[in-house]
Amino acid sequence: MSILSDRINNLSESATLKMTKLGRELAAKGVNVISLSVGEPDFNTPEHVKEAAKKALDDNFTRYSPVPGYPDLRQAIVNKLKQENNLDYDISQIVVSTGAKQSLSNVILTLINPGDEVIIPTPYWVSYSEMVTLAEGKSVFIDASIESDFKITPAQLEAAITPKSKLFMFSSPNNPTGTVYSKDELAALAKVFEKHPNIFILSDEIYEHINFVDQHESIAQFESIKDRVIIVNGFSKAFAMTGWRLGYIAASKEIAAANDKLQGQTTSGTCSIAQRAGIVAYEQGLATVNEMKKAFARRRQLVYDLLKDIPGVKTNLPEGAFYFFPEVSSFFGKKDADGNVIKGSGDLALYLLNVGHVATVGGDSFGNDNYIRLSYAASDESLVEALRRIKEALGKLS
Repeated sequence: MSILSDRINNLSESATLKMTKLGRELAAKGVNVISLSVGEPDFNTPEHVKEAAKKALDDNFTRYSPVPGYPDLRQAIVNKLKQENNLDYDISQIVVSTGAKQSLSNVILTLINPGDEVIIPTPYWVSYSEMVTLAEGKSVFIDASIESDFKITPAQLEAAITPKSKLFMFSSPNNPTGTVYSKDELAALAKVFEKHPNIFILSDEIYEHINFVDQHESIAQFESIKDRVIIVNGFSKAFAMTGWRLGYIAASKEIAAANDKLQGQTTSGTCSIAQRAGIVAYEQGLATVNEMKKAFARRRQLVYDLLKDIPGVKTNLPEGAFYFFPEVSSFFGKKDADGNVIKGSGDLALYLLNVGHVATVGGDSFGNDNYIRLSYAASDESLVEALRRIKEALGKLS
């Protein structure tokens, strides 16, 4: 009998972190591994943000911070939401957490009771369904494919709703596909939610600024459902602040207060130094963000052209984030040089790591086994070499 709780035994390991770990272990043995598995910008945190952190230390911001975040950081978030998204919030509706990942988890734990259904379009970020499992909820998946640019329709959404539906959660721009929903597409989904007033909408907008089509659109812009929308965002992707662990929610006062209450009994307030840096990141604009976005746009086109040149690989052109999610099922059933059969995306990802020395992530962890995820948050030279290795390794399968 296990000494561990059913809660932890029922929880899966993060696939992205697992592949990153395996890649590092192989690299430690002297193998030149190119990692395309982790969702992390390869840029440094902007200098003005780092300087703000140094100043915070000199100014002795080293004590416990308020559980929902410093008031001036929450006000900076309120200002950002108004200026960039035309959304009106009060600081009482903002809760700052230790990364957007904690924000997501907090929301699910404060909303979901055992047996409640959470509707999740696939492909989805690996931790969504596991967070639902931790809250003893039930994930209900809506399948989307590359043919629809991985977008669901209002009809699919309507069909997935039952009397037990409590929450719908999605990301736009999406991880792992890079899919971006337009204003019209979000408006069509909002019309469905108008008919179901007991369903909340968790909108993960962490990739907001890495968007290659028009401006970012939030489903919170529709007043008919705004009180039921919980925006999750943060500083990790746009400001290359992954290690700083700084995220937040914007929600109704009731939901924000519930998240404040939960956080007060778990982690308490987020790192004081990171919060002071976050204020400066939001107050000093998007110049560094836009420079990073230009590099991602160039790399996106580079990887798209290289993927299209690999026989058996099917891809679309993502509209945001920094991922490709190519369809690779044509390689299933083939064998490697030792006679091992590639049974699915997990096997293919391990094969590419061990033979091609490129770390990717199998699509099974994102809700669709016919795909793999590639991050293009790497240098142009690394991407060219990685795609060369992938093409060569796939060509060896028979």
